[in-house]
Amino acid sequence: MKKNRLLSAAVVLLAVLTANPAANACTNFLFTKGATKDGSTMITYAADSHTLYGELYYRKAATYPAGTLFQVIDWDSGTPLMKIPQAEHTYSVVGNMNEWQLAIGETTYGGRDELAKEIEGGIDYGSYIYLTLQRAKNAREAIQVLAGFMSQYPYHSEGESFSICDPNEVWILELIGKRPNTVKSDLAKKLKYTYTDGAVWVARRIPDGYVCGHANQARITQFPQEGKWNKAKGKGLHKAISSKHLDYLYEPEVECVYSSEVITYARACGWYDGADADFSFADVYAPLTFSGMRGCDARVYAMFHRVNSQMEQYEPYVMGNPKAERLPLWIKPDHQVDVHEVMNLMRDHYEGTSMDMSKDLGGGPYNCPYRWRPMGFEVDGQKYIHERATSTQQTGFSFVAQCRSWLPAKVGGILWFGVDDTYSTVYCPMYCGITEIPQCFQQGNGDMLTYSETSAFWLFNRVANFVYGRYSDMIVDVQKLQNKLELGFIEDVNSFDAKAKAQADNDMLLTKLLNEFSNRQAYHLMKEWNNLDHYLLVKYMDGNIKREKNGRFERTATGQAVFPDQPAYRPEWLRMIVNDHGEVIRQD
Repeated sequence: MKKNRLLSAAVVLLAVLTANPAANACTNFLFTKGATKDGSTMITYAADSHTLYGELYYRKAATYPAGTLFQVIDWDSGTPLMKIPQAEHTYSVVGNMNEWQLAIGETTYGGRDELAKEIEGGIDYGSYIYLTLQRAKNAREAIQVLAGFMSQYPYHSEGESFSICDPNEVWILELIGKRPNTVKSDLAKKLKYTYTDGAVWVARRIPDGYVCGHANQARITQFPQEGKWNKAKGKGLHKAISSKHLDYLYEPEVECVYSSEVITYARACGWYDGADADFSFADVYAPLTFSGMRGCDARVYAMFHRVNSQMEQYEPYVMGNPKAERLPLWIKPDHQVDVHEVMNLMRDHYEGTSMDMSKDLGGGPYNCPYRWRPMGFEVDGQKYIHERATSTQQTGFSFVAQCRSWLPAKVGGILWFGVDDTYSTVYCPMYCGITEIPQCFQQGNGDMLTYSETSAFWLFNRVANFVYGRYSDMIVDVQKLQNKLELGFIEDVNSFDAKAKAQADNDMLLTKLLNEFSNRQAYHLMKEWNNLDHYLLVKYMDGNIKREKNGRFERTATGQAVFPDQPAYRPEWLRMIVNDHGEVIRQD
């Protein structure tokens, strides 16, 4: 995710280090069926931007007459780009999941400076997501739709990584747009290469039982390339095909698909002259930088570290050492995860690593694991950074998309949707078959410059921004209710599934039930979080902490408030005050 910016996201942190206030970034985690306790597939997405308003998009299923054109609008800027033929029929889309349980997320990595600049017209990365969700039923269809877009139209945006999942498979697809002024005529002539608009790309299926992640750094390095295709035996000897053979994409043995130009374009630009077998997409199109390791791959490492206890060997790499062992594209977790653990994996400030943001004095007197922008700073000629973690204050919305193959499509797909900071959000279940968006998540209910009392985005921001001031004390109260609500929602979903499944043949009644359920959960969420907002204000007003007993604030025998607790600052913070100002405030 990027918002109103033109710099390369492959150097997201590098941009931040130079104090660019517009730089933003996102995080995706991917979970295959064999890696989850219930056999569902899941992808996560945090859409992080200082200008993105958190709301739940809805696109209604529709049928269009022949010849209808669709106006592509850039998701970031709202700028009209180009018109393309509209599909005859489009599917219903709730957020980033459609009615068939197909879900797509993204992170922007930008790539080579020569390719990072956006161009006029074409199709942007956001439109790729929502156009594909309206046209494809599963992950492989999604790849084919995307490949079609990339072969037919210019690509407007920077380099991008996509997470794609359906109830059975999870894929990662990475692409970068081609630009005409990059091709060298002598090399093109030698290679008999003819430039056309579009993009080059690679897509890989995540092996079952494994987990993957990407966070604004291209992750696909070497990949299986096209070998002999033995159609009689139904086996791809190298389990890989090129875009010119997309009819083979639907063979289950195929686990890697790529643009037929992915290597030749790089050669024609003079960026690669090695053997095809050694070609690395990430190294050629998004050369690794300190920022790619420390600000991007580090977020993936943090998730890997929490699901597998044998990840420490990769910490030197994500700390910024290019000679250390590189983080793999995917790993096998040492335990299967459930949906609530996946929600909590989106809540991370590098706890348990040497980058833990709650440990140093930058967290203030109450260990706040957040750092306001800019993230880079300089002291006495030495440059330093603040960490960029998965949980960050500028998240517009995030989700856990859960796809369950054993249920009818409109029941099996759940977009667990939350707004604002992942650490203090609550993931609320939105069935992919709904046709009504709860008021608190509706588009147009407030915006980034317009406050709305009924908007979940504004309510969650109000609570979070209050909590940041006394984090170590107040986050405990937030997590208590957060955990209660999410576990309650999961229990409600498990109970409701059977009722919804029983109406799978009655589409009208099923839709009504799904709408009522998702709206009811959202209403309950808003009521409980409003109560929390009031509770926190009463309890923590003016730096005091009011005392409680048996679930109520304590009163004296005459009905007055019992004198509040006033815990001191942490010792490290007091010592810093003394070092800075001790001669003035010292008692003799």
